Amino acid sequence: VANSIHYNSLREKNPFIKVNCAALPATLIESELFGHEKGAFTGAIDQKRGRFERANGGTIFLDEIGELPLEAQVRMLRVLQEKEIERVGGTESIHVDIRVIAATHRDLQAMIREGKFREDLYFRLNVFPVYIPTLRERSGDIPGLVQHFIQKKSRELQLASIPTLTPDAYDRLMAHHWPGNVRELKNLIERLSIMVEREYIEDSDIPEPYNPSAVCSTDINDSQLMQIDNFKKARKEFEKEFIVEKLSQHNNNVTKTAKAIGVGRSYLHKKLKQIKE
Repeated sequence: VANSIHYNSLREKNPFIKVNCAALPATLIESELFGHEKGAFTGAIDQKRGRFERANGGTIFLDEIGELPLEAQVRMLRVLQEKEIERVGGTESIHVDIRVIAATHRDLQAMIREGKFREDLYFRLNVFPVYIPTLRERSGDIPGLVQHFIQKKSRELQLASIPTLTPDAYDRLMAHHWPGNVRELKNLIERLSIMVEREYIEDSDIPEPYNPSAVCSTDINDSQLMQIDNFKKARKEFEKEFIVEKLSQHNNNVTKTAKAIGVGRSYLHKKLKQIKE
């Protein structure tokens, strides 16, 4: 989302600097964000521009903003209010023209009540909030995301052909509650692309934690259940029409049809049995 905002704006040709606030060492946060002067501390052998200075004219994306310590939050507030920074160990104020995009999975209002996040900084950042639904709230996106990740990984691995998930495999993914969101789905697809050396990724290839029977019903609301149900019905109808058409093209010869589709004969027999049911 941050990428889309930057590259579809008037700042698209200017820097887009990404910062994972959770990954910054506590002792180097201010230096990383605001830069430092030569000799500002042990190890500062040269002058260094910080992320905010490097983002001048463009966009800085502060991921996991809720992980910033209070000391860094105070300096962050000045940047947003005054559009100025000071390098660590420096006395000169440097003007910056930047768009700030911040993201977090934390409840910042709860952190404010606990004294872990500054209320004034929260209001400075919360100018135009964008709520990103979790993957389990938009399960209809899973097929498209799966195809995207499979194609990307196939190019990276230089696979001869792009694997395809069977309908049963999709059913299992649609039923999972995805606590790790899109990153979890991406990692799973990468793992399957590496481990499965066939053209089809089947239900049995997917590891056990993604078993639909392990999903707690409280993790899925009525709207999501309806999405999953509608997807299954549409998939089953499409699958039926596709198989019937291919069988007709090959004079109802199961062996030839299976070969044409790219699946095993036993797998096609299984699908035909399901269609009849």
